[in-house]
Amino acid sequence: MTATTEDALPPGLRLPRRRGVELALIVGAVLISVLGYMSAGLGRNGEVPSNAFGYGAGLGALALLAHLAVRLRAPYADPLLLPIAVLLNGIGLVLIYRLDLETLPEEAAPTQLVWSTIGVALFIAVVFFLRDHRVLQRYAYLFAAAALVFMILPIFFPAVNGAKIWIQIGGMSLQPGEFAKIAFAIFFAAYLAANRNALAYTGRRIWRFQLPTMRVFAPVLAVWLLSVGVLVVETDLGTSLLFFSLFVILLYVATGRASWIAIGLLLTAVGAALVASVEPHIQSRVEDWLHPFASIEEGRGASQLAQSLFAFGAGQLLGTGLGQGHSILIGFAAKSDFILATAGEELGLTGLTAIFLLYALIVARGYRTGLALRDPFGRLLAIGLASIVGIQVFVIAGGVMDLIPLTGMAMPFLAQGGSSLVTNWIIIALLIRLSDSARRPEPEHVETGVIAAVLARRPEDGPDAPGGPQRPDGPGREPRRRTGEGEEL
Repeated sequence: MTATTEDALPPGLRLPRRRGVELALIVGAVLISVLGYMSAGLGRNGEVPSNAFGYGAGLGALALLAHLAVRLRAPYADPLLLPIAVLLNGIGLVLIYRLDLETLPEEAAPTQLVWSTIGVALFIAVVFFLRDHRVLQRYAYLFAAAALVFMILPIFFPAVNGAKIWIQIGGMSLQPGEFAKIAFAIFFAAYLAANRNALAYTGRRIWRFQLPTMRVFAPVLAVWLLSVGVLVVETDLGTSLLFFSLFVILLYVATGRASWIAIGLLLTAVGAALVASVEPHIQSRVEDWLHPFASIEEGRGASQLAQSLFAFGAGQLLGTGLGQGHSILIGFAAKSDFILATAGEELGLTGLTAIFLLYALIVARGYRTGLALRDPFGRLLAIGLASIVGIQVFVIAGGVMDLIPLTGMAMPFLAQGGSSLVTNWIIIALLIRLSDSARRPEPEHVETGVIAAVLARRPEDGPDAPGGPQRPDGPGREPRRRTGEGEEL
């Protein structure tokens, strides 16, 4: 009996590529960004910026090239990741342009657009040339060595704003720690994928905690010491917190042991307390966090953190409107560390919530990709990359809102800074590749985009029908889609 696609394929087993949905969302993201660019010019100068068309054309061309790369090389990739990245990148350009209007002739938006071009170019390169994410697992220790080099390099350069996180060559500056986070994510995923059973089932059990053997626990101590060392030498609280949090999260995902969370929190608290007691720069960050308005009470004027809190308060629910806020009073870090304050003041709580939801979608889709992948390395890498975005957003937003001490990190896609923008585009590219692997059906089961085995018989055919299953593992076995290790649908 021959069945057509319509009457043979259950709706839940279709395998849509959704590239048309992705293109439609990208068009919407570009339009929102262009309207924001025009709104910033109208709000500040009362006229539409003369370069609004060029800005929209440039952003649209970059987005279209990225979409074509995904359509050609990763047709089953998650359709939300690229549009969200384009929208966040566009919003970041709008906010930087809006702040440029206060600092003329100094302009950062054109440079940020150049960095966006470089980021999209690397995005396309990763999507095109990385055909299988499992290749990265072979070079895990090479990535670990590269990450260590990236972290050590800034030590030999002068400190900038109290932290040694930059290297300056000629007129160009880079932040190597941004690239180190991707390298460490790959190494952590590879190490834990190979040792997850030893971490979960060996060692001594004390009360409710399963403590591993020292041979297995040694890498955890090494990472902890490395993060504390970064904090001491480079006074970089954000990078230290990011690396160690990433490793603890992946430990928990790999082993399922809640004891790792407790151990991680304990080591974090001990390390932070030790460093804060001897490092003046960290002490000042903690004092500002505890007493954000102390500088006003002492007659020294509002600090950056105080100005940031004033900006959030002025925004209220709907914001003052693009171009009509005063977040530039924050000072030199308004376009970088504190750019979220501009969004809070001029877009209000509503716009700020929308931005946070975009970040939450990236993290959620990354976690979903990880759960759908079969191989442990891919699963851990997807969750690790998504966690990097989530940790950064929490740490930065918490710092500028006075929930935790300031860290000096860059808000993904929004803040001025080429290193951060480029690395976040690489993260999106890796998630695109991973999601394509997770959603792509096995080649032998695919026929014109549907599961071929389903087309062989009608859904109402029973076990005795021609082509029906004769035994559980027989040739007529009803096809199932795997969503993860040990899980089938």
